[in-house]
Amino acid sequence: MPSLVVHLAAGCLLAVLLLDDDFTPRAAAVVLAATALPDLDSVVGLALPNAHRAALHTALLPVLLGFLLAYDLRIRDRSVLRARFGPTAGRVAAVALLALAAAGIGLDLVTNGVNLLYPLYDRFYTLDGHLLLSNTRGVVQTFVQPPPADAAVSTTANTHYSTAVDPTYPGVEPDEPVERVAPVVASGWQLWLVVLGYAAFARALLAARASRSA
Repeated sequence: MPSLVVHLAAGCLLAVLLLDDDFTPRAAAVVLAATALPDLDSVVGLALPNAHRAALHTALLPVLLGFLLAYDLRIRDRSVLRARFGPTAGRVAAVALLALAAAGIGLDLVTNGVNLLYPLYDRFYTLDGHLLLSNTRGVVQTFVQPPPADAAVSTTANTHYSTAVDPTYPGVEPDEPVERVAPVVASGWQLWLVVLGYAAFARALLAARASRSA
């Protein structure tokens, strides 16, 4: 599964690409904090069994925050965000919301899955498959297809994602000390994303600092 290091690398790219002229260390920190937010449910899992990839990985979280953001920026006579944090606050908040959904939750959705509609509906979903063009079969995709009739349903009652904070399945007593593993990168594409994301972020930080001192 993607580590926090990988999630933040994706958040770095979104901050650099979408903040554009509004990129500042403070604005970037807001985007990265939003990216990291979903993984806090690994701590929630200590009190609520198997809450990781469910409590804060639900799509309902960015949807709810999106409605609140739209209300503040589009419907209210005077935006609280802009009044408190300045004219760029709306854009920063929008990029942070996208980072939460795409870099925070989305990467996990395509890697081992998330409980997408929790707590309204308790089931883990994974977006995985392939898309190809064949001279004999035409367009072939496996992302959207009905699951096998005998496929097991993963819920918080039977699914546990091991983390350094909560490595063991609830109720299971290990015979020996439990190894706590904090992953950094788990594949070549993750390493490449980390290199690109942090390199772009470092360059943007240097450029922002140079523009302020000019």
